Amino acid sequence: MKKLQTDTFFSKVSFLSSSVNDIVAVGPESFYATNDYYFTDFIMRFFEMFFGLKWTNVVYYSPGAVRQVATGFHNANGIAMSNDQRYIYIVDITGHTINIFEKHADWSLTPVKVVQLETLIDNLSVDPLTGDIWTAAHPNFFKLFAYNTEDLPGSEVIRIQNIHSDNPIVTTVYANNGSVLQASSCAAVYDNKLLVGTAFHKALYCQL
Repeated sequence: MKKLQTDTFFSKVSFLSSSVNDIVAVGPESFYATNDYYFTDFIMRFFEMFFGLKWTNVVYYSPGAVRQVATGFHNANGIAMSNDQRYIYIVDITGHTINIFEKHADWSLTPVKVVQLETLIDNLSVDPLTGDIWTAAHPNFFKLFAYNTEDLPGSEVIRIQNIHSDNPIVTTVYANNGSVLQASSCAAVYDNKLLVGTAFHKALYCQL
């Protein structure tokens, strides 16, 4: 019986975590994870994106338990937690949104608001002092996936201040056409310094 329960648990983990993109730890052995695709087959993923299906999700994992806690994303991507640990921020990269969820004692999530942006935001981080959201972004979707040395994918870094307010302040802190940095995928700040990572290129270190 114990083996059957174990097998069932790992089957459920495999089903609910088939395409994990990012995680945020909420305990020593527990975390939320984003799945950026519903299908595992490459051809089916193409159709998934072509038809704009909103089937990707966020799951909560702890030893002996895994369950879906949010769904309805085109491509659930970056995920982070607010400094007060009350909210979870989830990026929908091809939906161009940051989705704010309230975290509850039973680890369920309730949607609070959606912030729409004009670029393809990727992973995100939270400033440990101010609570500002920092995210790297891709200005052009097709340049990212169809790499061309004659037409390089650019990079952007976006800062969102007062994200919980009615009028968040969205600022493009860095932008480059690919001549310096290609395909920026994450950005984090600490002690007035900015570090930008990429999907397949180098990293960039900046003094703010």
